[in-house]
Amino acid sequence: MRIDFHVHSKSSKRPSQWILQKINCPESFTEPTSLYNTAKARGMTHVTITDHNSIEGALEIAHLPDTFISEEITTYFPEDNCKLHVLALNITEAQHNEIQRLRQNVFELVEYLNLERILNIVAHPLYAINGKLSIAHFEKMLLLFNYFEINGSRNKRENDCLSAILGNLKPENIDQLSEKHHLEPKLNRPWQKRLFGGSDDHSGLNIARTHTQIPGVETLDDLFSTVELHAFTVHSEPATPKTMSHNLYGIAYQYYRNKFNLQHRYAEKDILMRFLDRSLRGEGEASAGILSKLYYLWHYRKQKKETAPVSESLLDLLKYETRRMIQDNPDLLAPADALPGDGQKEELRWFNFVNDAANRVMVHFGDSLLDQLSGANVFNLFHTIGSAGGLYTLLAPYFVAYTLFSKDKALSDDIYQRFGTPADHAAVRGKTANVVHFTDTFYDVNGVAQTLQQQIKMAIKFGKNLTVITCESQKHPCGLGLRNFEPIGVYELPEYPDQKIYYPPFLEMLDYCYENQFTHIHSATPGPVGLAALAISKILRLPFIGTYHTAIPQYARILTGDNAIEELMWRLILWYYDQMDVVYAPSESTRKELVDKGLSDEKIKLYPRGIDINFFHPSKRNGHLNQHLEYPNILKLLYVGRISREKNLHLLANAFKALAERHLNLSLVIVGDGPYLEDMKASLNGYPCLFTGYMEGDALAELYASCDLFVFPSTTDTFGNVVLEAQASGLPVIVTDQGGPCENLLPNITGLIVAGDDEAALEEAIHSLITDLKRLTQMGRDARDYMEKRSFEAAFMQSWEMYDEGLCHSHSIAV
Repeated sequence: MRIDFHVHSKSSKRPSQWILQKINCPESFTEPTSLYNTAKARGMTHVTITDHNSIEGALEIAHLPDTFISEEITTYFPEDNCKLHVLALNITEAQHNEIQRLRQNVFELVEYLNLERILNIVAHPLYAINGKLSIAHFEKMLLLFNYFEINGSRNKRENDCLSAILGNLKPENIDQLSEKHHLEPKLNRPWQKRLFGGSDDHSGLNIARTHTQIPGVETLDDLFSTVELHAFTVHSEPATPKTMSHNLYGIAYQYYRNKFNLQHRYAEKDILMRFLDRSLRGEGEASAGILSKLYYLWHYRKQKKETAPVSESLLDLLKYETRRMIQDNPDLLAPADALPGDGQKEELRWFNFVNDAANRVMVHFGDSLLDQLSGANVFNLFHTIGSAGGLYTLLAPYFVAYTLFSKDKALSDDIYQRFGTPADHAAVRGKTANVVHFTDTFYDVNGVAQTLQQQIKMAIKFGKNLTVITCESQKHPCGLGLRNFEPIGVYELPEYPDQKIYYPPFLEMLDYCYENQFTHIHSATPGPVGLAALAISKILRLPFIGTYHTAIPQYARILTGDNAIEELMWRLILWYYDQMDVVYAPSESTRKELVDKGLSDEKIKLYPRGIDINFFHPSKRNGHLNQHLEYPNILKLLYVGRISREKNLHLLANAFKALAERHLNLSLVIVGDGPYLEDMKASLNGYPCLFTGYMEGDALAELYASCDLFVFPSTTDTFGNVVLEAQASGLPVIVTDQGGPCENLLPNITGLIVAGDDEAALEEAIHSLITDLKRLTQMGRDARDYMEKRSFEAAFMQSWEMYDEGLCHSHSIAV
């Protein structure tokens, strides 16, 4: 015998998922006769239907051979209304009526089922249907039931966990539970549990994907009269969030197809409807075959090519883009293969289709949104946001599926630890953090990118699970610990051509994070990649942590000269970081600023930062720099970083020119690139300056060590990693009193702090050091000594402890 013991028809009418409730859609549209034919075609010897609290669907096929009547009962633990689903197999109409009368109390229900010798199976026993399921409820299930389900719509991890737990049960376990819950098991050998398999199909797409094989049994009477004597083997093609999503799309499509009679109005005329019909109906129209496919391709290509719609209508954009996709990829019109074992292929094909369609539409909306934002076109801006919001509904089945597949993970872990072997307990206790760090600046020349690059190296060195996710269109080497996603689109800011905004492929990122089972999501950016990180953390129910690296509101004001833009950016920043469980500030001044702006003081912590003190070292001083200077043996001022006006480099240029007029033993070295580079070169034309461009690796470390004084006039940096690099290289530093850099030196010992935006103060500080070489040299030595206590390795391990502590804390709460 081969039977799918759990499958639904159109008589299951009350949807459990909010997305189906939203459109008043029943939870299944499968016709009972169609279900019967599909199950038989897929090799099932017998067919039953298990609708929710209904036998109408089963009665519709009861006259057909090899059928029996069943249902899925919704019952409750009376003490707290925790919901439970139980399959009752091979029942009569009279028994169904009595079951409905008793189902509000699981204890009374089970007593009746056992009295009537009705085979009853706990459906998806580790799935918290209404969010109330606990270890205690599962323990009571072990006392009440002998038969449990491997459910075809739940994830493999859950099913494997259930199999392992039931396989490890011993008589003493049942005795302990019976005493604990004051509940006597009424079944023979209650420690020996049996597993049945059912697909739990609602759409007709996955009938028989999971089923039970019973060898040596030919009749239903033999099966149900001596069920405890038979061996059962569950065959299951593991479900994924893509499986559930495909089902939800299928149910919704079948609902609208029936409601609006689409099969007669469009299916034979519209190529998109033809594709949907083939992809989202369990019956499939494979009989049309290759001739139908060729006809529709020929007919479609005869039509006039569409141009992109001018409107911001989500429907118009979707119709345009999906038709283009089908035209560009004729294989999409191939009939869906309904054979068992091909389910994952079909749901992956559907995932790729939805992903591609959503990406194409999102690029339209993203470009429009940023065009209107840069043009301050407020009314059109809100209209575009509203239209783009429709994408949420389009992708909602995937959001629902990934959430449901993630939400019971902690409970499964706890139950597994409760009933597992000592080795299982040790594995759970030894579990370590698996962190994914999102950033939109990994390959750039800035402190954030360099810090993340160093963190990957430290993670590899110390055996920690860290993955950095970024989104960049240029080809870069992608080594261990880094995952670069190809952007779905790029927006170039007209005023700042070197600044690009990359649109990330959200669904691909979501699936990647789910498959890799990350425990924490960390964001280094409030940009598009950071917004994707936020959404993924909510969908997968993972802790969301962020680092406030960049003073974006201040940058926005400096770049635009508009205080209103700064205020708007503060609102967006505060909203974003308020969504986090923990916010790491790089400095005390930044932490205080965020608190003053309204972010909760309780969630803000200082992030430990360090420097590679072996890589940046005074011993790397050499004479190579002298070959590029007109006056090789004079003192060298150094700036390293982005060459942009918001770094106050115009003040540095002016101060240097004034000092050059007073001192012949002074030169300026500028390392980096940026939009202010050409203007700064022009300003310093004729002065002893060297612009090196972007530098990295040993060349950068040698350049640091070969200079004499580091000057960093920025007032907008939240940390200033270059200030640590300079001190580690044996250079005194001069910074301003605004932002994080002033917290990364010992005032008047390893460097000087001057008033921000004060050119005269900057000039005087430089003058005071270059005219006192003894003090300059001593400060350099003290700077190196200070950095010896701030190694990157120590800072990394300190930061990683935060993840591991949070993992243990969250686990103890769940238990």
